[in-house]
Amino acid sequence: MKGLTDLMKTAQRMKAELSRIQDELATRTVEATVGGGMVTVVANGRREILSVAIDSQVAGSSDVEMLQDLVCAGVNEALRKAQTLEAEEMKQLTGGLGLPFDLTGLFGR
Repeated sequence: MKGLTDLMKTAQRMKAELSRIQDELATRTVEATVGGGMVTVVANGRREILSVAIDSQVAGSSDVEMLQDLVCAGVNEALRKAQTLEAEEMKQLTGGLGLPFDLTGLFGR
Protein backbone atom coordinates (compact mmCIF):
# COMPACT_ATOMS: atom_id res chain seq x y z
CA MET A 1 0.00 0.00 0.00
CA LYS A 2 2.92 2.34 0.57
CA GLY A 3 3.58 2.42 -3.18
CA LEU A 4 -0.01 3.48 -3.88
CA THR A 5 0.15 6.16 -1.18
CA ASP A 6 3.37 7.53 -2.67
CA LEU A 7 1.81 7.51 -6.12
CA MET A 8 -1.23 9.45 -4.87
CA LYS A 9 1.01 12.01 -3.15
CA THR A 10 3.02 12.43 -6.33
CA ALA A 11 -0.18 12.88 -8.35
CA GLN A 12 -1.41 15.53 -5.90
CA ARG A 13 1.90 17.41 -6.12
CA MET A 14 1.78 17.25 -9.92
CA LYS A 15 -1.80 18.53 -9.93
CA ALA A 16 -0.85 21.47 -7.72
CA GLU A 17 2.17 22.24 -9.90
CA LEU A 18 0.05 21.98 -13.05
CA SER A 19 -2.43 24.44 -11.58
CA ARG A 20 0.41 26.84 -10.74
CA ILE A 21 1.80 26.54 -14.29
CA GLN A 22 -1.61 27.17 -15.84
CA ASP A 23 -2.09 30.27 -13.70
CA GLU A 24 1.34 31.51 -14.76
CA LEU A 25 0.65 30.76 -18.43
CA ALA A 26 -2.47 32.92 -18.25
CA THR A 27 -0.23 35.90 -17.42
CA ARG A 28 2.47 35.26 -20.04
CA THR A 29 2.04 36.46 -23.61
CA VAL A 30 3.43 35.71 -27.04
CA GLU A 31 3.22 37.91 -30.11
CA ALA A 32 3.07 37.06 -33.79
CA THR A 33 3.54 39.63 -36.53
CA VAL A 34 2.75 38.77 -40.15
CA GLY A 35 2.70 40.56 -43.46
CA GLY A 36 5.73 42.67 -42.64
CA GLY A 37 4.00 44.15 -39.60
CA MET A 38 0.57 44.58 -41.15
CA VAL A 39 -1.10 42.33 -38.56
CA THR A 40 0.04 41.61 -35.00
CA VAL A 41 -1.68 39.08 -32.77
CA VAL A 42 -1.08 38.67 -29.04
CA ALA A 43 -2.06 35.47 -27.21
CA ASN A 44 -1.49 34.22 -23.70
CA GLY A 45 0.03 30.92 -22.67
CA ARG A 46 -3.41 29.40 -22.34
CA ARG A 47 -3.85 29.87 -26.11
CA GLU A 48 -6.37 32.68 -25.77
CA ILE A 49 -6.18 35.55 -28.26
CA LEU A 50 -5.82 38.81 -26.34
CA SER A 51 -5.55 41.31 -29.16
CA VAL A 52 -5.32 41.76 -32.91
CA ALA A 53 -3.73 44.92 -34.29
CA ILE A 54 -4.16 45.78 -37.97
CA ASP A 55 -2.08 48.44 -39.66
CA SER A 56 -4.31 51.32 -40.78
CA GLN A 57 -3.12 51.02 -44.39
CA VAL A 58 -4.31 47.41 -44.52
CA ALA A 59 -7.52 48.17 -42.67
CA GLY A 60 -8.45 50.74 -45.32
CA SER A 61 -7.56 48.38 -48.15
CA SER A 62 -10.24 47.02 -50.44
CA ASP A 63 -8.44 43.64 -50.50
CA VAL A 64 -10.56 41.95 -47.83
CA GLU A 65 -9.28 38.48 -48.71
CA MET A 66 -5.68 39.52 -48.05
CA LEU A 67 -6.67 40.97 -44.68
CA GLN A 68 -8.55 37.80 -43.74
CA ASP A 69 -5.54 35.69 -44.73
CA LEU A 70 -3.21 37.88 -42.68
CA VAL A 71 -5.45 37.68 -39.61
CA CYS A 72 -5.68 33.88 -39.92
CA ALA A 73 -1.92 33.59 -40.36
CA GLY A 74 -1.29 35.84 -37.36
CA VAL A 75 -3.72 33.96 -35.14
CA ASN A 76 -2.29 30.60 -36.15
CA GLU A 77 1.28 31.73 -35.52
CA ALA A 78 0.37 33.21 -32.13
CA LEU A 79 -1.37 29.98 -31.14
CA ARG A 80 1.68 27.94 -32.23
CA LYS A 81 3.91 30.15 -30.08
CA ALA A 82 1.53 29.81 -27.12
CA GLN A 83 1.50 26.03 -27.55
CA THR A 84 5.31 25.99 -27.57
CA LEU A 85 5.37 28.12 -24.42
CA GLU A 86 2.95 25.72 -22.72
CA ALA A 87 4.97 22.68 -23.83
CA GLU A 88 8.15 24.20 -22.39
CA GLU A 89 6.44 24.75 -19.04
CA MET A 90 4.97 21.24 -19.03
CA LYS A 91 8.42 19.81 -19.75
CA GLN A 92 9.53 21.27 -16.43
CA LEU A 93 6.62 19.55 -14.67
CA THR A 94 7.35 16.16 -16.19
CA GLY A 95 11.10 16.51 -15.91
CA GLY A 96 11.46 16.20 -19.67
CA LEU A 97 10.08 12.68 -19.67
CA GLY A 98 8.33 13.27 -23.00
CA LEU A 99 5.09 11.68 -21.85
CA PRO A 100 2.88 10.63 -24.76
CA PHE A 101 -0.22 12.30 -23.35
CA ASP A 102 -1.45 15.72 -22.30
CA LEU A 103 -1.38 16.19 -18.52
CA THR A 104 -3.82 19.09 -18.70
CA GLY A 105 -6.58 16.66 -19.65
CA LEU A 106 -5.61 14.30 -16.87
CA PHE A 107 -6.02 16.90 -14.14
CA GLY A 108 -8.57 19.16 -15.79
CA ARG A 109 -7.93 22.50 -17.38
